[in-house]
Amino acid sequence: MRTRLVRRPGAPGTKRLVAKYGSQLICVRYRYDADKQKRYKTVELIIETVAWVPPEQRLVAIKVALSEEALQRAVKAAGGVWSRTRQVWELRYAQAAALNLLDRIVDDLL
Repeated sequence: MRTRLVRRPGAPGTKRLVAKYGSQLICVRYRYDADKQKRYKTVELIIETVAWVPPEQRLVAIKVALSEEALQRAVKAAGGVWSRTRQVWELRYAQAAALNLLDRIVDDLL
């Protein structure tokens, strides 16, 4: 199956769908199946909206043993902050990934 045409809301061929779905409509696609000799009209809709923080900005809790002093210095240099109450390092996800510490994440903080 091949997509040949994508229409945005308000473009010709979308008016009835805009009336039906309103602001939930993202686009209308026309897909063609040469084997079955059929054209399909599909729609992309927004069905849910929730707050989301990109992974690069998300804070995570990293567990580092007391004996791993070099790793503690690296986490601190990357912007990590020690949480005395939780006994973990708090660090942005992107920095944790850069330091290859994703397997040490114990909790998402934000």
